[in-house]
This record gives sequence, C-alpha cells and structure tokens, in this order.
Amino acid sequence: MTHQTVSRREFVKLSAAAAAGLTILPGFRFGLDQLPTPMTRTFGKTGFEVTTLGLGGQASLQWTPPDVDPVPIILKAFKMGVNYFDTSNLYAGSQLHFGKAFRKLNLIPGEAGYDKKLRESIFLTTKTHQRWAKPGFPELKNVNNWSNGDPDGGAIKDLKRTLSQIFGDGEGNYPEGSYVNMVLTHSLSFEEEVDVMYKGLETPLNKDENFGVLVALRDYRDGTNHTGLNPKNEKLIRHIGLSGHLNSPAMIDMIQRDQWEILDAMLVAINSNDKRYLNHQYNVIPVAQAKNMGIIAMKVFADGAIYSKYANWTRDHEGVVRSVGTPELPSKPLIEYSLTTPGIHTAIIGIGQISDDHLKCQLVQNYYAAQIEPGGLSQDRRLEVEQSTAHVKDGKTNYFQLPYSGLTAPQNLKIKDGEISWDTAFAATSPLSHYEIFRDGIKITTIPHQPQTTKKPFRFADQKKGASYMLVSVDQEGNRAESDLLKG
Repeated sequence: MTHQTVSRREFVKLSAAAAAGLTILPGFRFGLDQLPTPMTRTFGKTGFEVTTLGLGGQASLQWTPPDVDPVPIILKAFKMGVNYFDTSNLYAGSQLHFGKAFRKLNLIPGEAGYDKKLRESIFLTTKTHQRWAKPGFPELKNVNNWSNGDPDGGAIKDLKRTLSQIFGDGEGNYPEGSYVNMVLTHSLSFEEEVDVMYKGLETPLNKDENFGVLVALRDYRDGTNHTGLNPKNEKLIRHIGLSGHLNSPAMIDMIQRDQWEILDAMLVAINSNDKRYLNHQYNVIPVAQAKNMGIIAMKVFADGAIYSKYANWTRDHEGVVRSVGTPELPSKPLIEYSLTTPGIHTAIIGIGQISDDHLKCQLVQNYYAAQIEPGGLSQDRRLEVEQSTAHVKDGKTNYFQLPYSGLTAPQNLKIKDGEISWDTAFAATSPLSHYEIFRDGIKITTIPHQPQTTKKPFRFADQKKGASYMLVSVDQEGNRAESDLLKG
C-alpha cells in the first residue's frame, strides 16, 4: 500500500534529536508514500503479518468532534500502510465511518471495481458485548447490564449489524462476499460471563434454548449450522477472540477453558502503569502467548488519561485527546513500552486528529514510534518509562483495571490419593518463577512455573500420609506468597 523511498535507518537518524518526543525533525517534510515500509509481526496462530500500529475504532471515529471528519483518518491510515483496523458495535458511528471509507477504497464486494487484493491485505476486527447468541437477558451474578449488552440483540445480530454498517446499507443487509477477519467477545470482566459464553460447548447444545456466543460465532466462522442460527451456512468470520480491560484472572479462565481451539487472539489493556494494578503483562499475556494467540495492545496512553483526559470512561468528544504527547512526557516511549511487552504483536491507538504537518499528526507520529523490534526497549528503559508515568494523576490512570493485590499464593490447592495439585498463582510486579513445596515445614521440591494454558492443574506426587503441606509461589524478584497448611 506504500513504497519505500526513505530507509528506516535514515528515518531513525533524522528523528534522533527530535524535541518533545516528536519523531520527525522540523524542516523535514515528505509525502506519505515516502514513509518507511511499516514493520510487521506474525499475528500468532492466524499467520497474518500485522503492522505494529493498528487504527483504533474509538477517539474521533467514535466520539467525533464537530470539526473532525473521521473518514480521512481511515483513508490516511490505509495510505500509510497500516493494515489492522479495529471497531465495535458499541462505538457509536465508528462502523459507519469505516463503511464510508471502504466505499472510497473500493472494498465493497459486488460493486464495480471491488479491490479484492486490498481487502485481503487488511485485518478488520469488530467486537460484540453480547454474551448470549440469541436475544435474551438472563440475569448474571455480579455482571452489570452494560457488560452484558443489548437485551434485544444477541451476538449474531451484532455480527450482521457490523457487516451491514461497513459493507451494506446500514439497515441489516450486506452483499455476498462480506466478512470480518475477527470478532472479539468484548470487555470480559467477570468469570460468570465466561460461564455464559461457553454454554452450548461445555453443556449440551439445545437449539430451542439460549446458548453462549462462542458456539454461534464458530458456526459463522466454519460455515456450519449446529446452532440453527446459520441456515445459509455463511462464512462471515475468519477468527474469534476475546478482549478485556479489567480482570486478568477472568481472561485466563476464558483462555484455559477453550478446549475447542476457538480463540485465536486477545485484545488487552497494556501500558506503562500496568504494574500499578493487578497487571496483565505477567498474568494473562503470558498465557495467551503460550497458546500462540495474536495479542493486541490497547489503552497505550491509558485511554488518554496519561495526558489531558480525565481518568474515567470517555463520555463525549470532550474526552478526545488531539495533541501529540507533551514535552515533559513524549508519546513515543509509551508506544514503545506497549509494543516491547513480550507477546504483543500490534497496538491499536485511537486518533483524535490528523494534520498535513507531520509534527502535529497523531497518525504519522504513532506510525513512526511503532517501528520497533520486540526487544528494542531494554528492561532498564522500560523501568524508566514506568517511572515517568507513575506520577500522572497520582498513578490512578488505569481506571479500567482491578487494583493492585500483590503476589498471590497458588490457587485451588488440593491433596488427593497422594497427589498435590494447584492452579497458577497471580503475579505482582515481577514474573512468576517457581513453586516450592514444604512437607512438615521442610522444603521437599521446587516446581518451575509455566503459563497454565488449560484447566489441568500443576501436580506433584507425595505418598506420606498425615503430613502437613504448604506451597509457596516465588517470583523472579524473590518475593514469596505462602498458602495455608493442607493436611495430607
């Protein structure tokens, strides 16, 4: 989608002394076709070569300021070579703006000039907040109505709404050949939601009753009709995934329960204030990485709260950040932080404004900052970036994450038939290292920690009856968390 006329090395040299964290020196001007070819990473098990910068579907695409036209933002991202595009059924007019841009780009199947090659070169993701496949709103313990979606909707209605808004007439119709590359079950917050989403997979599938989103989306991925919701055997989805802001343990549970290899990717909040909360980078991200899932970073700037936005959910266009970093806190290192978190393939960033002046254009600045190798930020530099943002709003920027709780002991400790079993501990400010097992106060073994990718627990056999056992989780900094004593 672009051609390279400026080498990355030249680009790096030109930007090295940029003031205020801006990545292009004043006086250096070029057309978009002279940007370096965008860096890509293999997007987990999907095999797609995804650009390290993706276009987020919020900011001005959702909360559109009166003086902003969102369509040129999308078109500019295409011209720059960005190939990952994010939107959602809950993002107001976001999907409709993509529809307008796609018409200008000849990406509507069946229309004259349809550019099939261009369509195949991009990865288009949407989301559903629905937990049930069909309309219905059974009460879920601890789950508010917002996170459970529209009582008149259902996940399949959301899917077809997306296709209609992006490729069709916006009234429910879409042309043959329309598809999205992925649907994410969005904003997973509680384990009770996971129970619902796996209904019809972990429980018998009854077409006459309601069932979870996953079994229905699988039908539309595979062109099957096990649920009775896909009578035309349409294939409208290429991949299925999940997203989460709040609760790493709940997301781990969602991944571990996937015996059917349905989940190909995860969208997760990750920024330099992550470790100030029950963090994702040492908990759910390693689990998803171990399953070779594509992993997308979001909330790179804490949804703008690291800069001018209030630390809460955006309510209107007043919450859209339209600047490029600040002299005191450049945006480039924050993007680098998210993209060098092990396991991350791309970062979606919402755009408040674009400009012909590359120094003021969020898209251009974010694009260049995203041209970084996975190991391109040292651990010491990552710590420096964390320190630079820790003071912002007293560190209370990640309003979308559970509070910090410290290293935990191993979970669900049991002894049966001479075998000790347990589930993963949850990490704090350092990755998990290993587990130590004590019998009657004496350490008898050490078990290395590995990401627990299924519900199969860690196990250790010990036949001494009547003994007392304690398990200790240890992280890479040497911090320890002890379980209660368990009688053998």
